[in-house]
Amino acid sequence: MSPLSGIEAVFFDLDGTFADTAPDLAAAANSLRADRGLEPLPLERLRPMASHGARGMLGEALGMTPDDPAYAATVDIFLQRYEAALCVHTVVFDGLWPVVDALEARGLSWGIVTNKAMRFAAPLCRALGIEGRAAAVVGGDTTPHTKPHPAPLLHAADVARVVAGRCVYVGDDLRDVQAGRAAGMRTVAVSYGYNGKADPPEAWGADHLARTPGELGGVLTL
Repeated sequence: MSPLSGIEAVFFDLDGTFADTAPDLAAAANSLRADRGLEPLPLERLRPMASHGARGMLGEALGMTPDDPAYAATVDIFLQRYEAALCVHTVVFDGLWPVVDALEARGLSWGIVTNKAMRFAAPLCRALGIEGRAAAVVGGDTTPHTKPHPAPLLHAADVARVVAGRCVYVGDDLRDVQAGRAAGMRTVAVSYGYNGKADPPEAWGADHLARTPGELGGVLTL
């Protein structure tokens, strides 16, 4: 069955699925290394951690864990620096806007559901041109739960005024597939994002897999 058979809306994860946010997250992390007199890490080393937020970036860049006494204060500094420059190098993945255009041409709604707090997600979506076109933008603090809990996806469906069971969720992380399935949505895993080396998307149990944004358009039969 095609993902769009009887579908009313398609929702996308943000980091690593709709937008390549890793460069700006890495820049914030490397600024903390510079404070400590450390050389910057290459983007490709930090990129896989981008979907894991501050915990992932600080773990890779500084070897810090939440048990570290200075962790909370360091997270605050990291987030402040990221917030000050969150859309310098961030771009929508090449090939994603044509997918959105095709969805809109079919009269289908689309939106963003991310674990990124709205403090960052809202201005980023404005800067990228998502706001105003998306039927819903749901952040990690929009509901009391984050993915893999289905609440954010169910909220997005409510905002977009569509039936959750007639939606597709697209993401680059296992928790995206878990959230989509829990919400009763069809799921598409993308392997062009930030995760998948240690935990391959083929093993996530998604309904479909797309290796590139262009292939995603084909998966969605656009």
